[in-house]
Amino acid sequence: MAYLFTSESVSEGHPDKISDQISDAILDHFLVDDPEAKVAIETLVTTGQIILSGEVNSKIYVNVQKIARDLLRKIGYTKNEYRFNADSCGILSAIQEQSMDLLQGIKSFNKEDQGAGDQGIVFGYAINETENYMPLALEMSHHLLRELSSIRNEGEKMPYLRPDAKSQVTLEYSNNNVPIHIHAIVISTQHDEFDTKERMQERIVQDIRNILIPRVKNLFSKDIKKLFTDRTKYYINTTGKFVTGGPHGDTGLTGRKIIVDTYGGKGAHGGGAFSGKDPSKVDRSGAYAARHIAKNLVAAGIADELLIQISYAVGVSEPMGIYVNTYGTSKRKLLDEDIVVKIQKIFDLRPYAITKRLKLRQPIYEETAVYGHMGKKPRKVWKCFSDIYGHQKKQEVELFTWEKLDYLPVLKEVFHME
Repeated sequence: MAYLFTSESVSEGHPDKISDQISDAILDHFLVDDPEAKVAIETLVTTGQIILSGEVNSKIYVNVQKIARDLLRKIGYTKNEYRFNADSCGILSAIQEQSMDLLQGIKSFNKEDQGAGDQGIVFGYAINETENYMPLALEMSHHLLRELSSIRNEGEKMPYLRPDAKSQVTLEYSNNNVPIHIHAIVISTQHDEFDTKERMQERIVQDIRNILIPRVKNLFSKDIKKLFTDRTKYYINTTGKFVTGGPHGDTGLTGRKIIVDTYGGKGAHGGGAFSGKDPSKVDRSGAYAARHIAKNLVAAGIADELLIQISYAVGVSEPMGIYVNTYGTSKRKLLDEDIVVKIQKIFDLRPYAITKRLKLRQPIYEETAVYGHMGKKPRKVWKCFSDIYGHQKKQEVELFTWEKLDYLPVLKEVFHME
């Protein structure tokens, strides 16, 4: 039976995403000079105010106020009319030391046997309907806003754009679970005041359809471009006006966009947020490891679609359990439980092993905090950081290691794939 499925995304200027980016930027600054720091930062943003809280155990100090203000300037919150300005907003820090009871459970005489930093249930997912093995509706939602942000920063064709925006894509699927049509696209973008409401709405609708949509289409293959048709419905700023936005229009919190961060509602989610947490927290590192496994298994041809669950107990290194669901798409008549047995032999899922394998003690997290933690291209980049004295430090890091298809030869051999 044919059906519709919808995913959404939000821009870097959305209040929840501002919070995620600040939390991860602070985490990165700790990891630059103290790779073993234990960090869990929560951020709240509202009209003219940022509140930082959480727990840290580190040998260094970072200037959290400067980090937050620099991040806001980067996003584009630099005008007083936004009622949330990088240079004038208040910043309150209530960050405290991490519980020694929790640290005692994490530490071990052998690094390899360090316990999970918290109880956690994590999921990894992959599907072969896109080149990066991500769900198509989510991928389109991300691309719509990433391109809209590029247009805003270029400042020429749509000069009225403001930082806050949301997107939504609804796909029609066939009886065989194949995307056959884009049923609807929803865009809500913050903007400057116009002379009249009618002129404003007409201009934004025209610009979205004539400037943004063609740019997004060009990002996809011919097969996916065909999904855009005359029957595709567009819903653009459906309230008619979106001037008041950002933290002035809606309070933002770290970890409130966990579905946008992962698979857009496809597969499953364990409930734990990522941003602001160092990799001893398996909510984050375990989810990255699960995505790494799922993507490599699907890319190796072992299944067309695959979900993996891994569960942990605080202070215990080995997972409590592993579950796999291939939705009936596994090859060579492999049972899901057989795949679990082979995964356990190939992948070491203890927290220390995951952190080492995926190089998670690097300052790599600010880049994950917007447009999804999964599906991005792994790459090496140079990043620049300032310490509390203003000294600059450059460091080369490897981003999105969990997206690498580095286990294909091993998997094909173990699963006897050609």
